[in-house]
Amino acid sequence: MGSGNSGFSVAGLRRLREVLARYVESGKVPGLVALVNRGGETHVEALGTMRHDGGAPMRRDTIFRMASTSKPVSMAAAMVLLDECRLRLDDVVEPWLPELADRRVLTRIDGPLDDTVPARRPITVRDVLTSTFGLGMDMTALGTPIMGAIFERGLTPNLPVPMPGPDEWMRRLGELPLMYQPGERWQYQISNDLVGVLVARVTGQSFEEFLRERIFDPLGMKDTGFHVPADQIDRLPPLYAPDPQTGEFLVWDEAEGGRHSRPPAFQGGGGGLNSTADDYHAYFRMLLNGGTHQGRRILSRPAVELMTTNRLTPEQNAARNALATDNVHVSFGQGQHGGWGMGMAVRTYRGDYAPVGQFGWDGGSGTSTYADPANQLTGILLTQVGLSVPDPARLIHDFWTTLYQAIDD
Repeated sequence: MGSGNSGFSVAGLRRLREVLARYVESGKVPGLVALVNRGGETHVEALGTMRHDGGAPMRRDTIFRMASTSKPVSMAAAMVLLDECRLRLDDVVEPWLPELADRRVLTRIDGPLDDTVPARRPITVRDVLTSTFGLGMDMTALGTPIMGAIFERGLTPNLPVPMPGPDEWMRRLGELPLMYQPGERWQYQISNDLVGVLVARVTGQSFEEFLRERIFDPLGMKDTGFHVPADQIDRLPPLYAPDPQTGEFLVWDEAEGGRHSRPPAFQGGGGGLNSTADDYHAYFRMLLNGGTHQGRRILSRPAVELMTTNRLTPEQNAARNALATDNVHVSFGQGQHGGWGMGMAVRTYRGDYAPVGQFGWDGGSGTSTYADPANQLTGILLTQVGLSVPDPARLIHDFWTTLYQAIDD
């Protein structure tokens, strides 16, 4: 546990624990699990309790709602299909997603839904995998007719309108015009959910079945899936969304009887997974190993390199940079990475303690999962507090700042 020859200093790991413990002891987060690995040695901290008012302690095998940290993992299913030539990057998606044929595009983002022009070209697999197919969550466009229509149709998760099954979801998606021309602009979330539908239609299996067969089982990710079985539900804490004004811990999603206690109608690649620190560690170590796990190849090295290096032009990426810099109360540097691969952010410049090349993503449920090829480092931080208040984001920031200081070569 941090003997100094692992690449972490004993003092650095002690300080990491102290920084994490400060958040728990101050009551800002009820509990957390942090896992860091470098040089083949793993260090884990499980601090605090499952509930904000006490109860069972956090454990290394606690199951968390991964929220948007689902994106880097669920994307692997599409990469398997690329490896097997069952999909090609510049294939048109219409044979599998006919609902997206003959697209219309808004003439302006805040315009009425019927003020459109024809799409200049069809949507491709590349557009979907890089989140540039033309529709998505745009925080700069809240209040516009198109964003209202997306919310009203249940096309995004964790809103009062439940997400329908995949075929109905696709039908509703196909009723809407695109916000931008295909390939023009990076947009959040909807592409990652669309990946799941695409994978299911190409393979003839449910998205989860294919993920389990090709990714989860080979990696030993036994606790990862789109719901938590009843006999394991005691390992899932409630998810809190504290009141932004008062800080009161409000339950956003209870464990028993909550959103993740039963199979969902829609298996959302953008944010639907539940998992553990060890399961995610296996996945990110596989990426660091160029696609292999314990001698078994899961993804090809080129597929991993495609996922984990920047795929966006400056013009495509401008909106993502704006999203980060204009929401500093949430991002605290997380999100200001400079690049996006497939399903995850990629550091293209050194904006904080993390070096160029680090890849991964954060989740709105207070989760953070990254790997760093330059330092052969993996870090995973999991909490049960949503980003309705700044504390979880500050914790994520302080975790990474302190972890990088603990590196000792």
